[in-house]
Amino acid sequence: MCLLAAGFYGVTAYVAAPRFWRHYARHHPALANLPVTTLTGDGTPGDPLNFALVGTKREVVQCVVAGGWRPADPLSLKSSLEIVEASVLGKPYASAPVSNLFLWGRKQDLAFEKPVGNNPRQRHHVRFWESAERDATGRPLWAGAAIFDRAVELSRRTGQVTHQIDGDIDRERETLAQDLRGTNRLLSHTYVDEFQPVKSGKNGGGDRWHSDGRLFLAIVSPEPPSGTDTRGTPASPRPSRHHSTPAP
Repeated sequence: MCLLAAGFYGVTAYVAAPRFWRHYARHHPALANLPVTTLTGDGTPGDPLNFALVGTKREVVQCVVAGGWRPADPLSLKSSLEIVEASVLGKPYASAPVSNLFLWGRKQDLAFEKPVGNNPRQRHHVRFWESAERDATGRPLWAGAAIFDRAVELSRRTGQVTHQIDGDIDRERETLAQDLRGTNRLLSHTYVDEFQPVKSGKNGGGDRWHSDGRLFLAIVSPEPPSGTDTRGTPASPRPSRHHSTPAP
């Protein structure tokens, strides 16, 4: 009986449940008409999408931060000058801003990065956009573009300070995927094959990229309900420091 129970648990936990969640993730309503690339402010194709998470904003932020990535500073004149200073002087800038790219008519909702040592010219970074569509649990899909910056340069189109990207965008996709899998905060993960119909191109800065065309797709583990401890059981109420006298 014990062997049967253990076998049933193994099949359920390691085969049936992951298959269910992979199937569930693939049917998020936002995937039906998800664009394959971002746009610059003037409508030029920007960085291609290669990453997607399902979860609330809080869940996504906590998951990515737990993976060792930091929220990027807002883009401003001050932060742009700090990038120039850091690049010239070789000073680290671990939360440097990212330039604005657009999806669904608006700039990124979230941006994270992970520095490469103390080199401000190179960094891992990802932008996320929240979908308007929700799944059956009310959680949106966060479409992302995970890209590695290998150098700082002046944009050939605008003359502004920008980063030159590494063309192997799959490698950055896998870097972020590995970091998030290591947090144990992903309920399930899979790949959407042939998501990118074109396997190579140029971004808005003129940098070339290439890909196998797959989209990494994961469901972030939901937060436990309020009043529940980390093991999923109702938390015991804390005793009050004040004693009250029952009303007569």
